[in-house]
Amino acid sequence: MIEYLLEISEYLARGALISLSIFFVTIILSFPIGIILSIMMRRKKFLGKTVRIYTWFFRGTPLMLQLFLFMYGLPAVGISVNRMVVAYVGFTINYSAYFVEIIRAGIESLPKDQFESAQVMGASSFKTYRYIILPQAIRTQFPVITSEIITLIKDTALVTVIAVSDLMRNVKEIVSRDFTISPFILASAFYLIISFLIVKIFKALEKKYDYLESA
Repeated sequence: MIEYLLEISEYLARGALISLSIFFVTIILSFPIGIILSIMMRRKKFLGKTVRIYTWFFRGTPLMLQLFLFMYGLPAVGISVNRMVVAYVGFTINYSAYFVEIIRAGIESLPKDQFESAQVMGASSFKTYRYIILPQAIRTQFPVITSEIITLIKDTALVTVIAVSDLMRNVKEIVSRDFTISPFILASAFYLIISFLIVKIFKALEKKYDYLESA
């Protein structure tokens, strides 16, 4: 029994690494993109409308549908694709749309006099956002960001629909082959541990921000 658990754990671990790679690439790319687009939405009229259409589409349609569109729609018009690239791009584009709205809401929750005060003091738009607006906007949205990131680690299971060998695809293969619930238990432990770590990290960041603001 122990040998069997070690064997399937090794196989599931390979799938978990794929899930984690999608998770980290998505966070690294989508959060900065979300920040940039949220600022563009407020400052540029034409670009603002374009970003609103982008967020409306990608937040209003299922991520699974978007993965299908990239995986099978692009080859239909003569564009060859790679499954992992589709996963990275699909998740990044989808989650960027969510982060745009989260950061925008954080910015709009701040008093307008902060922008005016920064202008009076001669601060550039870049410095205003970098040192005054964004730190506060992100701080106020910590709970929402935490929830979104936890959703992301769970959503990585959707890549099974484009035949990427992630954790859940490997779980399905073992369950179909051996008719056992052990992979389900191990996969549940993985997602719970990652979710727990995400919550802990953001609570630590929140405390750090509280300390800096009160110092």
